Amino acid sequence: MARTALTILITLFSIFLMSACAGPTRLDKNYGRSFKEARVNQTLDPEAEKNLEPVTGLDGKAAQTSIEKYRRAFEPAREIPQPMVQIGSQGAPSTPYQPK
Repeated sequence: MARTALTILITLFSIFLMSACAGPTRLDKNYGRSFKEARVNQTLDPEAEKNLEPVTGLDGKAAQTSIEKYRRAFEPAREIPQPMVQIGSQGAPSTPYQPK
């Protein structure tokens, strides 16, 4: 019994040892390829980094308006005043109700 168990263990160990020496799989050969292809496909002009001329086309007034809108986006929101509601009967004076 012990000899049979030892034979099975040695056989399994040799199989695992030989599988560790296997070469690269198909997955390993293409690792990262989809990322690289997606990056290349999203690049509009690969030669754009060689053009060192400044970008033109936005006049001063449009640029100033864009900058002001951008800066206003970071300001805290202003509170909207709530309407006053009066509760009471026609003949009795009422006090204005203001929600908190």
